[in-house]
Amino acid sequence: MTDAAPRLAAVAETLLGTPLPVRVRAWDGSEAGPPGAPLLAVHDRRALRRVLWKPGELGLARAWVAGELSVEGDLYAVLERVAGLLWERPSVAPDPGGDADRVRPPAGLGALMRDPARRAAVRELVTLAGPLPPPPPPPEEVPRHSGPRHTKVRDRAAISHHYDVGNAFYELLLGPSMVYSCAYWSPGGTLEEAQWDKLGLVCRKLGLRAGDRLLDVGCGWGSMALHAAREYGVRVTGVTLSREQAAYARKRVADEGLADLVEIRIQDYRDVRDGPYDAISSIGMAEHVGSERYREYARTLYALLRPGGRLLNHQIARPPAPDEGAYRIDPFIDAYVFPDGELSPIGATVGELERAGFEVRDVEALREHYGLTLRAWVARLQEHWDEAVRLTSPGRARVWLLYMAASALGFERARLGVNQVLAVRPVAGGDAGLPLRLRTWGE
Repeated sequence: MTDAAPRLAAVAETLLGTPLPVRVRAWDGSEAGPPGAPLLAVHDRRALRRVLWKPGELGLARAWVAGELSVEGDLYAVLERVAGLLWERPSVAPDPGGDADRVRPPAGLGALMRDPARRAAVRELVTLAGPLPPPPPPPEEVPRHSGPRHTKVRDRAAISHHYDVGNAFYELLLGPSMVYSCAYWSPGGTLEEAQWDKLGLVCRKLGLRAGDRLLDVGCGWGSMALHAAREYGVRVTGVTLSREQAAYARKRVADEGLADLVEIRIQDYRDVRDGPYDAISSIGMAEHVGSERYREYARTLYALLRPGGRLLNHQIARPPAPDEGAYRIDPFIDAYVFPDGELSPIGATVGELERAGFEVRDVEALREHYGLTLRAWVARLQEHWDEAVRLTSPGRARVWLLYMAASALGFERARLGVNQVLAVRPVAGGDAGLPLRLRTWGE
């Protein structure tokens, strides 16, 4: 019989309590769901076993990474239709033991499962899934965490998981700019132009001048350091925990003849001891810091600046949650993309910078710019898919595709934001050394 898809669609509609928003094709070739809707293909019923053992996002993510699920047609269209069922459901929090893989179910799920129709649907799902237990997680999944978050050793391992996957892969994904953060777009502009403009924007906000000392925290592949040195004559120290990034950045510095102005170190920002600096750029790094370490982060950067020195903190943010005391993390992102990454509301970020002693002088939201950036990266990945698989693995390529496409929708739907915060270490007498019209500074 070839009836798996109709049975699966009926189960999904019963458990979700809503009509199926996508069309489904099952492993037996059968299809069900709205005609003409985007199609989700279930290639192997092992995908169902994963969802039974890890209901929600993590189970689906494992099936996607393993190649047991795929999308035919527009990935964004499928994600748009399932967002209300998955990514926009009430947040859940890891258990108090700190294992992000064990997630407490949303309030009220137990009451729903006491419904006879849903119990019957679960039994049908078990029948469709076949023999238990589920297959092991895909090899791309991060091993289960242990020990306290955001120690130097654990941070180094988390950074290595994300960034040390081959510089050639990131060249393919990011393009010649090698900038892995939100670009700054103009209508009709290209990705390269937008990344160039973003680096220039940061330099102008920091008021960089020839001879200034700049610390670039989380310097990546060296793009910001090179731009500041080449275009502004700044002496730059870039720090990263990624050995592959550091090697790539050092080669770029040498190739451009800027070794007298740029030093790239493999170093934790907490171990930098050679301040004071005139300016600090932190672009897309603070998401790795964690709420329990953020005050230390802010105080450390404050201490590394001279009085009147400036910090440009470029950071992804999330909307505030009703219970801001709870630690929250996306299970797919934690397991496959940014281990231990944590997003905070912009208000919390500003508050911690002020508590460290900074005077916050400017906040600019770039949310729409990140949606455009992510779509450009997705387009590059899809265009060079076979090469991406060769450079990493099929599972790794699928991780990045799902992560970036879903994130693009997150920014476009205002579920995520990204902000540049300019802060100054105050000087006696209150003169911050900034112009009256900050946004035109340096133009």
